[in-house]
Amino acid sequence: MSHLQAKPIKVNEGELKEKVVAINRVAKVVKGGRRFSFSAIVVVGDGNGVVGYGLGKANEVTDAITKGIEDAKKNLFQIPLLKKTVPHEQLGKFSGGFVLVKPAAPGTGLIAGGAMRAVLESAGIHDVLAKSKGSSNPHNVVKATIDALVKMRAPHTVAFQRGISVAKVFNG
Repeated sequence: MSHLQAKPIKVNEGELKEKVVAINRVAKVVKGGRRFSFSAIVVVGDGNGVVGYGLGKANEVTDAITKGIEDAKKNLFQIPLLKKTVPHEQLGKFSGGFVLVKPAAPGTGLIAGGAMRAVLESAGIHDVLAKSKGSSNPHNVVKATIDALVKMRAPHTVAFQRGISVAKVFNG
């Protein structure tokens, strides 16, 4: 988690919904044949601006998912939302994964691919335009999307930092 600047937050675990983004089977060749193991990347969120992701590894799929959910609950981030969309355009990057997240008009819907869609839905974003550039590896895409969302700044925060009104932030 060293690439993210935001501080992880605590939230009531009862209201978190989890989504499995990807499950990967790994084979280790031993003397008696192949031994299979599973890794699962999971995204959790409360649908109201809190989102997190985790990785779980185990010999069974269900155990890997459970471990992933536990890991995700330890890495939750607060995302600024503005009328069920993102406040501004933002690029996110992690390793080879690049993502572009743009605000959209109400009624547009969630226009995003696989791994990005899971993260944005969990965060509670309903209207957004998103594009994944670079790596399509779910691990990189999820981390790049979280990076883009964490970099977002709420309009009232920007207004306070600049010492101007919120209306002036939007209208110039």
